[in-house]
Amino acid sequence: MTRVAVIEDDHPTSNQLAGWIRAARPDLTIDQWFTRDEAEAALAREAYDVVLLDIELGRERHAGVALINEINKQGTGVPVLVVSAMPAAIYRSIMKALDAWDYLQKTTFEEADFIETFLEILRVARERKAQRGATAAQAGELALDPLWQRTPTWRGERINLPLTAQRILATLYQRQGEVVSYEDLFDVVKSGRNRDNVRKHVSTIRDAFREVDAAFDGIENVPMRGFRWVARR
Repeated sequence: MTRVAVIEDDHPTSNQLAGWIRAARPDLTIDQWFTRDEAEAALAREAYDVVLLDIELGRERHAGVALINEINKQGTGVPVLVVSAMPAAIYRSIMKALDAWDYLQKTTFEEADFIETFLEILRVARERKAQRGATAAQAGELALDPLWQRTPTWRGERINLPLTAQRILATLYQRQGEVVSYEDLFDVVKSGRNRDNVRKHVSTIRDAFREVDAAFDGIENVPMRGFRWVARR
């Protein structure tokens, strides 16, 4: 049974989010919590597959931050989707630093946007759960978190990349040796689905690798077609 926690102190908002999830996936079990105390108790008691939470709970401005830290301490890798009224321009990077999976700012998204994000996090969370216990990557390989919760590493060094660039990198690496077309890469780019934008993301990936490995040349440009991961151990 897949269980989801919705942690939101505003009852109408909590009910709306829970209702959207139920409409899209009626097979899921949804628990709604409205205070930090009851949420902390539930997180300690239940094995959730996905957690949605607000940053502010009641009068506590950063209760959500404390809850994310508690989840991280558990080491279960439960993905957290933050839904808050706080400005995304400021808080998205903060939440990413805390290993939250994504950040949605209230009043700026529609039901379809929310469901798309939620179903993606649910799908990848299940993949990660299925892969749990798999053999760790050998030293020297690129190490990727299938949930993109944490930054990838190259030769033991962290590669700092934004979320979209991590998705592109994961796609190239999963299909290493193959040419990945621009059209295929459009599928992992949420906005700006054009070749120029994909090229910019690939450039960002290369620059990030070269910050830790100046000789890195593991992504090959295939003119008019796309890109290919060619790095070897």
